[in-house]
Amino acid sequence: MNKLTAAITAVGSHVPNFVMTNKMLEDIVETNDEWITSRTGIKERRILKPEEGEGTSFLAIKAAQDLLDKRNLDPSEIDLVIVATATPDSMVASTAAFVASEIGATNAFAYDLLAACSSFLFGMSTASGYIASGKYKKVLLIGADKMSSIIDYTDRTTCIIFGDGAGAVLFEPNTEGLGLQDEYLRADGGGRAYLGMEGGGSIMPATIESVKARKHYIFQEGRTVFKFAVSNMADVAEKIMVRNNLSHEDVSWLVPHQANKRIIDATAKRMGLDESKVLMNIERYGNTTSATLPLLLADFENKLKKGDNLVFAAFGGGFTWGSIFLKWAYN
Repeated sequence: MNKLTAAITAVGSHVPNFVMTNKMLEDIVETNDEWITSRTGIKERRILKPEEGEGTSFLAIKAAQDLLDKRNLDPSEIDLVIVATATPDSMVASTAAFVASEIGATNAFAYDLLAACSSFLFGMSTASGYIASGKYKKVLLIGADKMSSIIDYTDRTTCIIFGDGAGAVLFEPNTEGLGLQDEYLRADGGGRAYLGMEGGGSIMPATIESVKARKHYIFQEGRTVFKFAVSNMADVAEKIMVRNNLSHEDVSWLVPHQANKRIIDATAKRMGLDESKVLMNIERYGNTTSATLPLLLADFENKLKKGDNLVFAAFGGGFTWGSIFLKWAYN
């Protein structure tokens, strides 16, 4: 009997209608289009406005519905829904449970997975494990974030970077040797001193003082985070290639977290890849955190061919980072 692997068999996505351009940010914070573009590669990002919908669950539901419609899938067949997110609807009730109910996944259990910008990557490992166990046939993994809900638009180190969006993938069993092949995942808890959010958790519950002190927005020490991300994203991507005897010619596509074009370029360079093999949409969406990887798959789905070797790489606050090697399963 052939080994059972977990393959991605469908994708879906959703981004809000409202486009916030670099020019708009010039009127909000001290910056300009040239400065943002040259340092990040971002030209615009999407923002979820109240008139469109509310909360991360809205984005996740839309992305899931897109996948279900494209695949013509009965949601009652789904066994598990995982929502990878850094911005859950609330801190107690599971966003994934609400999403599962809203899309009609009545036979699924559901939970959230939080690992900052690595959430979807870690979710791929988790979903794959459930499928490879043989107990589950359909796992819906959604990466969704409403980053605008935790952004301080007076802080140019963060407000220029992030946007809102969601992407979804369906994992199913495969016996052709396709799907997830290998993973190399890491974490360093000391990183939360350089990228995180002080308020809102058990250490600093919301108070009048914490809100006035703007502790409920994310912060980052840009230089430290950039240096760590460049080094570690490139390192794990190279390691996954070496461990699987992949040359730059063997890699069909690099699917990198969309945090900063310079980080992506450094990762591709370490892997020896030409830019034509690098999937990138950062200029249109910015950093959508948990949504960047599935949004890439949705945007470039028509370019992916059965048997293509994909290397995923991500880096997130906390710190969390890693790389996954996956063989694409359909045309």
